[in-house]
Amino acid sequence: MGFSFKLMPGVRLKVSSRGLRAGIGPGFARMHVGAGRTGLSSSVGPVGFYTSLGRKRRRSSSAYRSSAASRQRQVAQARHAAAQTEKAVEAGRLANAFMEILNLHRAEFPPAQPPVAPPVPQPILATFLAPREQETLAGIGLFQRKARAEAKQRARHYAEADMHRWWMQANAERDRHQWELNQQWQRLCGNDPAMVLAVLADAFEDNEAPAVPVALTGSEVSIVILAPGLDFVPERIPARTAAGNLSLKKLTKTERASYYALTLCGYLLVTLRETFAVAPGLGSARAVVLRTDRIDAYGRVRLECMLAGRFERRSFDGIRWDAADAAAIVNDTAGNLLIKQKGAAKELYPLDLHAEPELQALVNAVDLTELTTR
Repeated sequence: MGFSFKLMPGVRLKVSSRGLRAGIGPGFARMHVGAGRTGLSSSVGPVGFYTSLGRKRRRSSSAYRSSAASRQRQVAQARHAAAQTEKAVEAGRLANAFMEILNLHRAEFPPAQPPVAPPVPQPILATFLAPREQETLAGIGLFQRKARAEAKQRARHYAEADMHRWWMQANAERDRHQWELNQQWQRLCGNDPAMVLAVLADAFEDNEAPAVPVALTGSEVSIVILAPGLDFVPERIPARTAAGNLSLKKLTKTERASYYALTLCGYLLVTLRETFAVAPGLGSARAVVLRTDRIDAYGRVRLECMLAGRFERRSFDGIRWDAADAAAIVNDTAGNLLIKQKGAAKELYPLDLHAEPELQALVNAVDLTELTTR
């Protein structure tokens, strides 16, 4: 609460709980002094404004230092959060890569079934009736009702005959198509070399690890598979520290060699599963797994043989594909398994094909350019 009064023209004194304050000057430019900051006001009619003339209080050095430290903490927290996010994204990518390696051999392929020609669609009379009515009604006026009725009756008779002929012809064509499919199925089940190799080549066309069927002898097919190199296995794997924090642990030589063996065995098994699924007459398969070594001075791709073995269809019966790992399945199902591991880490090394003339001949029979450019 307070009150003000006019001391003299141009001077007004205001008394309040905060003290005395004087306003000096006309209304359009009045200076205010006393309790509080010195200020200037101006009013013209109903509009006015007030501004303080005192200097702003400068931020103390301690407050400035506190603010700078707070900004630094915020920047550090933001960088830490970004680093953690980046680590989490990388951990997710690595986890997916290792899950892919562990599940390569678990892909399933439905067994081939005798092909069935598609049924002939049921004909619709209206499709045949429209052109026949147009033909029979030509030249008959709209008011010639009796003639038009007779013409439509003839058109229906012709259309039914047309539809019957079409139906008989379409079914005859379907029967011929089914006969051809039956012949192809018999050739496939009878292990006709041209038929089996063509079906396998078509099935392998979209495989992640390129593969090619090389030869068929009796009921045994020979297959060559091109698997990726060691770089396919990441060097680090997601893990947790003792405190429970996310980390990207570096694999030991032994661990990386183990994952690489799973990779080769996984691509081998998924190719064999597809082979036995699409070619029901096959009883066994000889498989060779290669990997790219280098490109020599002549521009030719040099390949290394990493694994070879013979697998019978019946050996795959009863396998627990969802539980057993690829390396264990290969060891338990392969006959004449050739694989070379060295050192405490059991790293895989290429086979010496000079000591395996049959394998060398099999590799030589492959069009390496086609295999390596898929």
